Amino acid sequence: MSIIKGFDAHVAQANGQRVAYARGGDGPPVLLLHGFPQTHAMWHAVGPALAEHFTVIAPDLRGYGDSAKPEGTAPYSFREMAADPLALMRDLGFDRFHLVGHDRGGRTAHRMALDAPEAVRSLTVMDIVPTHLLLDTLSHKVARDYYHWFFLAQPAPLPESLIGHDPDGYFETALTGWGATDLSVYDPQALAAYRAAWRDPDTIRGMCADYRAALEIDMDLDAADLGRRVTCPALVMWGKDGVMARRYDLAATWADRLETQRTAPMSGGHFFVDEHPAETSAALLAFLLSVDGGEAKTRPTP
Repeated sequence: MSIIKGFDAHVAQANGQRVAYARGGDGPPVLLLHGFPQTHAMWHAVGPALAEHFTVIAPDLRGYGDSAKPEGTAPYSFREMAADPLALMRDLGFDRFHLVGHDRGGRTAHRMALDAPEAVRSLTVMDIVPTHLLLDTLSHKVARDYYHWFFLAQPAPLPESLIGHDPDGYFETALTGWGATDLSVYDPQALAAYRAAWRDPDTIRGMCADYRAALEIDMDLDAADLGRRVTCPALVMWGKDGVMARRYDLAATWADRLETQRTAPMSGGHFFVDEHPAETSAALLAFLLSVDGGEAKTRPTP
Protein backbone atom coordinates (compact mmCIF):
# COMPACT_ATOMS: atom_id res chain seq x y z
CA MET A 1 0.00 0.00 0.00
CA SER A 2 1.05 3.58 -0.63
CA ILE A 3 1.23 6.05 2.24
CA ILE A 4 -1.57 7.87 0.36
CA LYS A 5 -4.67 6.52 2.08
CA GLY A 6 -6.73 4.26 -0.18
CA PHE A 7 -4.05 4.15 -2.89
CA ASP A 8 -2.14 1.10 -4.06
CA ALA A 9 1.62 1.20 -4.66
CA HIS A 10 2.93 -0.03 -8.02
CA VAL A 11 6.16 -0.25 -10.01
CA ALA A 12 6.12 -0.28 -13.80
CA GLN A 13 8.54 -0.18 -16.72
CA ALA A 14 7.61 2.84 -18.83
CA ASN A 15 9.72 4.53 -21.48
CA GLY A 16 12.40 1.97 -20.62
CA GLN A 17 12.63 3.24 -17.04
CA ARG A 18 11.48 2.07 -13.64
CA VAL A 19 8.54 4.20 -12.51
CA ALA A 20 7.20 3.86 -8.97
CA TYR A 21 3.70 5.25 -8.55
CA ALA A 22 0.55 5.22 -6.45
CA ARG A 23 -2.95 4.83 -7.85
CA GLY A 24 -6.37 5.47 -6.36
CA GLY A 25 -9.92 6.51 -7.19
CA ASP A 26 -12.18 6.16 -10.19
CA GLY A 27 -13.19 8.49 -13.00
CA PRO A 28 -11.30 10.65 -15.50
CA PRO A 29 -7.52 10.39 -15.04
CA VAL A 30 -5.38 12.94 -13.21
CA LEU A 31 -1.57 12.78 -13.13
CA LEU A 32 0.14 14.40 -10.11
CA LEU A 33 3.84 15.28 -10.32
CA HIS A 34 5.75 16.20 -7.14
CA GLY A 35 8.66 18.58 -6.79
CA PHE A 36 12.06 18.93 -5.13
CA PRO A 37 13.08 17.55 -2.65
CA GLN A 38 9.97 15.41 -2.21
CA THR A 39 8.37 12.25 -3.61
CA HIS A 40 4.82 11.31 -4.59
CA ALA A 41 4.13 11.25 -0.82
CA MET A 42 3.52 15.01 -1.00
CA TRP A 43 0.03 14.18 -2.33
CA HIS A 44 -0.89 12.18 0.79
CA ALA A 45 -3.79 14.53 1.67
CA VAL A 46 -4.72 15.92 -1.76
CA GLY A 47 -4.76 12.55 -3.54
CA PRO A 48 -7.68 11.05 -1.57
CA ALA A 49 -9.78 14.20 -2.07
CA LEU A 50 -9.24 14.08 -5.84
CA ALA A 51 -9.85 10.33 -5.87
CA GLU A 52 -13.47 10.92 -4.87
CA HIS A 53 -13.99 12.15 -8.44
CA PHE A 54 -11.01 11.01 -10.51
CA THR A 55 -8.57 8.18 -11.13
CA VAL A 56 -5.39 9.61 -9.62
CA ILE A 57 -1.87 8.53 -10.63
CA ALA A 58 1.03 9.89 -8.55
CA PRO A 59 4.51 8.75 -9.66
CA ASP A 60 7.97 9.49 -8.36
CA LEU A 61 9.82 11.54 -10.94
CA ARG A 62 12.96 10.18 -12.56
CA GLY A 63 15.83 10.70 -10.12
CA TYR A 64 13.51 10.87 -7.11
CA GLY A 65 11.96 8.40 -4.68
CA ASP A 66 11.84 4.82 -5.94
CA SER A 67 11.93 5.63 -9.66
CA ALA A 68 14.91 5.16 -12.00
CA LYS A 69 18.07 7.18 -11.53
CA PRO A 70 20.07 6.92 -14.76
CA GLU A 71 23.64 8.20 -14.97
CA GLY A 72 24.58 11.51 -16.54
CA THR A 73 22.88 14.87 -17.04
CA ALA A 74 21.07 14.53 -20.37
CA PRO A 75 18.50 12.02 -19.01
CA TYR A 76 17.26 14.70 -16.58
CA SER A 77 16.01 17.37 -18.95
CA PHE A 78 12.35 18.12 -18.31
CA ARG A 79 11.62 16.57 -21.70
CA GLU A 80 13.17 13.27 -20.62
CA MET A 81 11.62 13.44 -17.16
CA ALA A 82 8.20 14.05 -18.71
CA ALA A 83 8.55 11.09 -21.06
CA ASP A 84 8.34 8.57 -18.20
CA PRO A 85 4.96 9.56 -16.69
CA LEU A 86 3.58 10.21 -20.17
CA ALA A 87 4.49 6.66 -21.21
CA LEU A 88 3.11 5.34 -17.92
CA MET A 89 -0.26 6.99 -18.50
CA ARG A 90 -0.46 5.62 -22.03
CA ASP A 91 0.49 2.14 -20.81
CA LEU A 92 -2.31 2.37 -18.24
CA GLY A 93 -4.77 3.18 -21.03
CA PHE A 94 -5.03 6.91 -20.35
CA ASP A 95 -4.37 8.69 -23.61
CA ARG A 96 -5.69 12.03 -22.30
CA PHE A 97 -5.56 13.28 -18.73
CA HIS A 98 -5.45 16.23 -16.36
CA LEU A 99 -1.90 17.18 -15.41
CA VAL A 100 -0.87 18.79 -12.10
CA GLY A 101 2.70 19.62 -11.08
CA HIS A 102 4.38 21.31 -8.13
CA ASP A 103 7.88 22.80 -8.31
CA ARG A 104 10.06 20.53 -10.56
CA GLY A 105 6.92 18.56 -11.29
CA GLY A 106 5.35 21.78 -12.57
CA ARG A 107 8.27 22.37 -14.90
CA THR A 108 8.06 18.78 -16.09
CA ALA A 109 4.32 19.23 -16.62
CA HIS A 110 4.81 22.42 -18.63
CA ARG A 111 7.26 20.63 -20.92
CA MET A 112 4.88 17.67 -21.32
CA ALA A 113 2.05 20.02 -22.27
CA LEU A 114 4.26 21.52 -24.98
CA ASP A 115 5.60 18.21 -26.28
CA ALA A 116 2.39 16.15 -26.10
CA PRO A 117 -0.55 18.59 -26.21
CA GLU A 118 -2.87 15.86 -27.45
CA ALA A 119 -2.45 14.05 -24.11
CA VAL A 120 -3.07 16.93 -21.72
CA ARG A 121 -6.70 17.71 -20.86
CA SER A 122 -5.72 20.52 -18.50
CA LEU A 123 -2.52 21.85 -16.93
CA THR A 124 -1.99 23.05 -13.36
CA VAL A 125 1.37 24.50 -12.32
CA MET A 126 2.10 25.20 -8.66
CA ASP A 127 4.40 27.93 -7.34
CA ILE A 128 6.73 28.30 -10.29
CA VAL A 129 7.51 30.88 -12.91
CA PRO A 130 8.57 29.62 -16.35
CA THR A 131 12.08 28.19 -16.28
CA HIS A 132 13.43 30.31 -19.13
CA LEU A 133 12.02 33.50 -17.66
CA LEU A 134 13.50 32.80 -14.21
CA LEU A 135 16.97 32.17 -15.58
CA ASP A 136 17.00 34.70 -18.41
CA THR A 137 15.88 37.63 -16.25
CA LEU A 138 17.55 36.50 -13.02
CA SER A 139 17.77 39.20 -10.38
CA HIS A 140 20.20 39.23 -7.49
CA LYS A 141 17.30 38.76 -5.05
CA VAL A 142 16.01 35.65 -6.80
CA ALA A 143 19.57 34.33 -7.14
CA ARG A 144 19.99 34.67 -3.38
CA ASP A 145 16.63 33.08 -2.58
CA TYR A 146 17.02 30.24 -5.10
CA TYR A 147 20.78 29.78 -4.79
CA HIS A 148 20.26 26.00 -4.82
CA TRP A 149 19.66 26.12 -8.59
CA PHE A 150 23.33 27.03 -9.03
CA PHE A 151 24.79 25.04 -6.15
CA LEU A 152 23.16 21.77 -7.23
CA ALA A 153 24.19 22.43 -10.84
CA GLN A 154 27.91 22.54 -10.01
CA PRO A 155 29.98 19.73 -11.53
CA ALA A 156 29.92 16.38 -9.77
CA PRO A 157 30.86 15.37 -7.19
CA LEU A 158 30.99 18.71 -5.34
CA PRO A 159 27.33 19.19 -4.35
CA GLU A 160 26.76 15.44 -3.94
CA SER A 161 29.69 15.17 -1.53
CA LEU A 162 28.74 18.21 0.54
CA ILE A 163 25.07 17.24 0.79
CA GLY A 164 25.95 13.63 1.56
CA HIS A 165 27.54 14.61 4.86
CA ASP A 166 24.15 15.71 6.22
CA PRO A 167 21.29 15.18 3.74
CA ASP A 168 18.58 15.74 6.37
CA GLY A 169 20.12 19.04 7.37
CA TYR A 170 20.43 20.25 3.79
CA PHE A 171 17.08 19.21 2.37
CA GLU A 172 15.12 20.22 5.46
CA THR A 173 16.35 23.78 4.93
CA ALA A 174 14.54 23.61 1.57
CA LEU A 175 11.31 22.46 3.23
CA THR A 176 11.46 25.26 5.79
CA GLY A 177 13.25 28.03 3.90
CA TRP A 178 10.97 28.93 1.00
CA GLY A 179 7.70 29.52 2.74
CA ALA A 180 8.23 30.78 6.30
CA THR A 181 7.16 27.48 7.81
CA ASP A 182 8.65 24.72 9.95
CA LEU A 183 8.77 20.94 9.88
CA SER A 184 5.66 20.63 12.07
CA VAL A 185 3.41 21.29 9.05
CA TYR A 186 4.64 18.15 7.28
CA ASP A 187 2.86 14.85 7.77
CA PRO A 188 5.21 12.56 9.75
CA GLN A 189 4.82 9.66 7.31
CA ALA A 190 5.45 11.90 4.32
CA LEU A 191 8.50 13.44 6.00
CA ALA A 192 9.84 9.96 6.74
CA ALA A 193 9.39 9.06 3.05
CA TYR A 194 11.29 12.18 1.95
CA ARG A 195 14.13 11.44 4.35
CA ALA A 196 14.39 7.82 3.25
CA ALA A 197 14.62 8.97 -0.37
CA TRP A 198 17.13 11.79 -0.03
CA ARG A 199 19.46 9.78 2.18
CA ASP A 200 20.15 7.57 -0.86
CA PRO A 201 23.30 8.83 -2.65
CA ASP A 202 21.71 7.95 -6.00
CA THR A 203 18.78 10.25 -5.23
CA ILE A 204 21.15 13.08 -4.32
CA ARG A 205 22.93 12.47 -7.62
CA GLY A 206 19.64 12.42 -9.53
CA MET A 207 18.43 15.67 -7.99
CA CYS A 208 21.72 17.40 -8.79
CA ALA A 209 21.48 16.14 -12.38
CA ASP A 210 17.95 17.57 -12.58
CA TYR A 211 19.31 21.04 -11.81
CA ARG A 212 22.33 20.66 -14.07
CA ALA A 213 20.03 19.77 -16.94
CA ALA A 214 17.92 22.88 -16.38
CA LEU A 215 20.93 25.09 -17.10
CA GLU A 216 22.63 22.93 -19.72
CA ILE A 217 19.64 21.62 -21.71
CA ASP A 218 16.27 23.05 -20.71
CA MET A 219 17.21 26.68 -21.32
CA ASP A 220 17.84 25.90 -24.99
CA LEU A 221 14.69 23.79 -25.32
CA ASP A 222 12.59 26.52 -23.74
CA ALA A 223 14.23 29.25 -25.83
CA ALA A 224 13.15 27.38 -28.96
CA ASP A 225 9.56 27.32 -27.69
CA LEU A 226 9.20 30.90 -26.52
CA GLY A 227 6.63 31.60 -29.23
CA ARG A 228 4.39 28.67 -28.27
CA ARG A 229 1.46 28.63 -25.89
CA VAL A 230 -0.13 25.76 -24.04
CA THR A 231 -3.63 25.58 -25.52
CA CYS A 232 -5.52 23.50 -22.94
CA PRO A 233 -7.25 25.05 -19.90
CA ALA A 234 -4.62 26.02 -17.34
CA LEU A 235 -4.51 26.92 -13.66
CA VAL A 236 -1.63 28.78 -12.01
CA MET A 237 -1.43 28.29 -8.23
CA TRP A 238 1.04 29.81 -5.81
CA GLY A 239 1.66 30.34 -2.12
CA LYS A 240 0.95 33.93 -1.17
CA ASP A 241 3.71 33.91 1.47
CA GLY A 242 6.35 32.22 -0.69
CA VAL A 243 9.49 33.48 -2.39
CA MET A 244 7.98 33.45 -5.88
CA ALA A 245 5.03 35.61 -4.79
CA ARG A 246 7.43 38.13 -3.26
CA ARG A 247 9.59 38.39 -6.37
CA TYR A 248 7.11 38.05 -9.24
CA ASP A 249 3.62 38.75 -10.47
CA LEU A 250 3.10 35.04 -11.09
CA ALA A 251 0.02 35.40 -13.28
CA ALA A 252 1.89 37.84 -15.53
CA THR A 253 4.85 35.49 -15.93
CA TRP A 254 2.55 32.88 -17.50
CA ALA A 255 0.42 35.24 -19.62
CA ASP A 256 2.32 34.69 -22.88
CA ARG A 257 2.77 30.94 -22.32
CA LEU A 258 -0.81 29.86 -21.62
CA GLU A 259 -3.67 30.46 -24.04
CA THR A 260 -6.21 30.44 -21.21
CA GLN A 261 -5.30 30.98 -17.59
CA ARG A 262 -7.04 30.85 -14.25
CA THR A 263 -5.25 31.74 -11.04
CA ALA A 264 -5.48 30.55 -7.45
CA PRO A 265 -3.28 32.30 -4.89
CA MET A 266 -3.15 30.05 -1.82
CA SER A 267 -2.47 30.48 1.86
CA GLY A 268 1.09 29.54 2.83
CA GLY A 269 4.42 29.46 1.09
CA HIS A 270 6.07 27.32 -1.55
CA PHE A 271 4.90 24.10 0.09
CA PHE A 272 1.27 25.19 0.43
CA VAL A 273 0.14 21.70 -0.61
CA ASP A 274 1.56 20.38 2.66
CA GLU A 275 0.58 23.42 4.72
CA HIS A 276 -3.01 23.75 3.51
CA PRO A 277 -4.12 20.51 1.82
CA ALA A 278 -7.85 21.12 2.24
CA GLU A 279 -7.64 24.55 0.58
CA THR A 280 -5.42 23.11 -2.15
CA SER A 281 -7.81 20.21 -2.78
CA ALA A 282 -10.82 22.52 -2.98
CA ALA A 283 -9.15 24.82 -5.52
CA LEU A 284 -7.94 21.91 -7.64
CA LEU A 285 -11.32 20.19 -7.60
CA ALA A 286 -13.14 23.38 -8.56
CA PHE A 287 -10.87 23.77 -11.57
CA LEU A 288 -10.79 20.13 -12.69
CA LEU A 289 -14.55 19.63 -12.32
CA SER A 290 -15.24 22.81 -14.26
CA VAL A 291 -13.00 21.62 -17.10
CA ASP A 292 -14.66 18.20 -17.20
CA GLY A 293 -18.12 19.76 -17.23
CA GLY A 294 -19.69 17.10 -15.05
CA GLU A 295 -17.75 14.19 -16.58
CA ALA A 296 -16.05 13.30 -13.31
CA LYS A 297 -17.71 10.77 -11.07
CA THR A 298 -18.43 10.98 -7.39
CA ARG A 299 -18.03 7.63 -5.74
CA PRO A 300 -21.05 6.57 -3.70
CA THR A 301 -20.79 6.87 0.06
CA PRO A 302 -20.74 3.40 1.69
